[in-house]
Amino acid sequence: MTYDELVKKLQKNYGNIDASAVKEHVAVQFNIEGEGEGALYVEVADGKLDVQPYEYYDHDAVLTTNADVALKLSERKVDLQEAYNNESVKVWGDLDKVLSIFGQLDVKKAPAKKAPVKKAATKSTASKAEPKKTTAKKAPAKKAASKKATAKK
Repeated sequence: MTYDELVKKLQKNYGNIDASAVKEHVAVQFNIEGEGEGALYVEVADGKLDVQPYEYYDHDAVLTTNADVALKLSERKVDLQEAYNNESVKVWGDLDKVLSIFGQLDVKKAPAKKAPVKKAATKSTASKAEPKKTTAKKAPAKKAASKKATAKK
């Protein structure tokens, strides 16, 4: 995975997180090592999350990790405290503030999908195009001829 692909995935994942409950500001710089190497930041301000592919000099903390762990953090599959405890993330800065803010983030709930409405079965259009067959019997030609003959007499 390239650095640009990683940033796009993180932007998408963090875009699915609701930060409206967060009233504080926090800026966390991620230093990615290995595949997708580079620096980017996640900022929470005014109840919104922003991910940008730049260093953030006035950050509250710097998290150093690999792309896989950064993605799992953004997907909420890995807890930051656990990642710190098992040393898959190294933190420099105010870990308590970052843990507090990240603890207030919730995954946005998608609106409930309505069940599709089933339509009543309809007749095929092919049967409508065919002319209907009539079962009415035609009068025999002999009777019609005999009526003409009797009318002349």
